[in-house]
Amino acid sequence: MAEAAGGARRRAPALLEAARARYESLHISDDVFGESGPDSGGNPFYSTSAASRSSSAASSDDEPERPGPPRAPAAPPPPRTPDAQKLEEDEAGAGWSATLRDRPPPRFEDTGGPTRKMPPSASAMDFFQLFVPDNVLKNMVVQTNMYAKKFQERFGSDSAWVEVTLTEMKAFLGYMISTSISHCESVLSIWSGGFYSNRSLALVMSQARFEKILKYFHVVAFRSSQTTHGLYKVQPFLDSLQNGFDSAFRPSQTQVLHEPLIDEDPVFIATCTERELRKRKKRKFSLWVRQCSSTGFIIQIYVHLKEGGGPDGLDALKNKPQLHSMVARSLCQNAAGKNYIIFTGPSITSLTLFEEFEKQEIYCCGLLSSRKSDCTGLPPSMLTNPTTPPARGQHEIKMKGNMSLICWYNKGHFRFLTNAYSPVQQGMIIKRKRGEIPCPLAVEAFAAHLSYICRYDDKYSKYFICHKPNKTWQQVFWFAVSIAINNAYILYKMSDAYHVKRYSRAQFGERLVRELLGLEDASPTQ
Repeated sequence: MAEAAGGARRRAPALLEAARARYESLHISDDVFGESGPDSGGNPFYSTSAASRSSSAASSDDEPERPGPPRAPAAPPPPRTPDAQKLEEDEAGAGWSATLRDRPPPRFEDTGGPTRKMPPSASAMDFFQLFVPDNVLKNMVVQTNMYAKKFQERFGSDSAWVEVTLTEMKAFLGYMISTSISHCESVLSIWSGGFYSNRSLALVMSQARFEKILKYFHVVAFRSSQTTHGLYKVQPFLDSLQNGFDSAFRPSQTQVLHEPLIDEDPVFIATCTERELRKRKKRKFSLWVRQCSSTGFIIQIYVHLKEGGGPDGLDALKNKPQLHSMVARSLCQNAAGKNYIIFTGPSITSLTLFEEFEKQEIYCCGLLSSRKSDCTGLPPSMLTNPTTPPARGQHEIKMKGNMSLICWYNKGHFRFLTNAYSPVQQGMIIKRKRGEIPCPLAVEAFAAHLSYICRYDDKYSKYFICHKPNKTWQQVFWFAVSIAINNAYILYKMSDAYHVKRYSRAQFGERLVRELLGLEDASPTQ
């Protein structure tokens, strides 16, 4: 008995090594998040944390050695009724077949990562200004002064107002960004005598001066006669930010479309009632991103406004998959012809969209839901659950062209639609207590990349700017600035500067605040 237990313990590292090799083959890079916490509970069937890997090894001590990931044996088919036979014939006529064929993965030869080599002496400000350079800040100075002048012409002069300077604008941003580090909702607490006060920061600018800049702050002061977009006051900044993202980073092949978790006020969220939480989370816009799943870098931002109503309103967006498809098209408009693999949630996954993307050389892998997804064109027999649940790990697949529809069982039926992975290649899901569960490779790939994004949410959602203005454009602006800082930190983690000073995300934010306020020497890198 002791020898058997010792043999199982010796086999555990080999099992883990094989699992890690499969994980790395899915283009998941080394952890760039730093001090990541445990995985998010939002993933119903997968875990990739170190704790889960060690616990899965421990569980294998008590179980006999399993062979590699064989395909789960199919249960004997029940006798077919005439209706079932007719349904199968209709599905075959639509091109869906249970006959599977192997297909190579989309070819990808590009090298992802930063496009610019930053020197070891680069500061937090240097990385931040890859996305928010001085010319953007100078424009904010001009627009804020223009708005203040026009405001006073209309409502009366303000004797306490003095035109803002570039140095003051940087300090203003620094004060706002500091709320993402202290998790303090009111930026004015810096000048108070309470727990969140900070005398070293408060001495840079008086509270009265800060409030004056906050009153008149603008990115675009006036609407032009040709402007109809509801985000006209922040759209130039979003465009500039997008150009910075595109020029500073090349994404890996695998990417995810999703709505990032925005943890606005951890103390409030932990103590409020469900009714208060629903009221608190209500916004007039929805924020979507396309994100590199191997690094966490957000490649593109899309903001959808509720204002204006009509079929494109946010309420309709939550209920109509075709409008989620519109969001996906907007986020992937610059991805055509690059053989990217895009992972999507149920609200975006649809046969029509995936076929459209395939023509543009964009490949997809998405989770399906009969309630949330557009199931047009999919075989009905694959969308209904059998009366008798199959064993864990069993699956059924039907194929149409390069498209595979997978129904995989693990304490529930999970359905996936993909044209990026071969349906005949097998993978493995690692569970904390149950060990390894066989699955198609597409299921393992989806779970691995979803888990990586959950880790991003767990670590970085805590660092969104906590200031909550009433104006929608200002809310969008501060969320966008928060994303820019997170992206700057990811580039910092991949640079030589990280090997000189290993700052955590909180320390990086603190350095950036002090450099914006002029409390540290942060001359831009040449």
